Amino acid sequence: MSTPAPPPLRVLIVDDHVVVRAGLRALLTGEPGFDVIGETGDGETAVRLAARLSPDVVLMDLRLTDDTAPGDRAGGLDATRRITAEAPGTHVVVLTSSGTQADVVRAMSAGARGYVLKAGPPEELFRAVRAAAAGGMGLAPEAAGHLAGRLTDPGAVLSDREIEVVRLLARGHSNRSIAAALHLTEATIKTHLVRVYRKLGTENRAGTVSEAVRRGLLELG
Repeated sequence: MSTPAPPPLRVLIVDDHVVVRAGLRALLTGEPGFDVIGETGDGETAVRLAARLSPDVVLMDLRLTDDTAPGDRAGGLDATRRITAEAPGTHVVVLTSSGTQADVVRAMSAGARGYVLKAGPPEELFRAVRAAAAGGMGLAPEAAGHLAGRLTDPGAVLSDREIEVVRLLARGHSNRSIAAALHLTEATIKTHLVRVYRKLGTENRAGTVSEAVRRGLLELG
């Protein structure tokens, strides 16, 4: 007797662009072994759907239009953290257009089990979903390279709070203004800056912004 085929992997798509979701649905349903069970364009709904539908994998875009934190990344990251905590049988694979080292490290720190770029070939996406569903890690080559760099140079990636400080620094804010924006004291901001200078090997504000951009830790514009 032939061995029955395993059930298809149940996938939830999270992306704020309808056309992208339609394309992903067509791509996955056209590949044997996948079943798209739902889709949404915002992180909050994604958390609710993950809890209700219990998908094997959630394809998560980091940048959602409902994000409110600097850089428009908090929504996707927050949804990833919550899904990982509240739906332990579900794994998150990030599928996004941004492949900076900072984004990759933050996504994996939030609990993602995979990171794939939208510009990559479909085979990378399929492999990442299958690997994550099996309890492994599904990383595009670029993401794997960034994580390897993070391991060899652990001080190169700034924390979320340090990124916020440097982003406001890049916009010309003073320490007092940064403190007010982040609801912190000026002394705390100075401490953050000392740590940032040490991590990036810089000595002043302009050099810090330039080095953060060079390393892909900060995107201006």
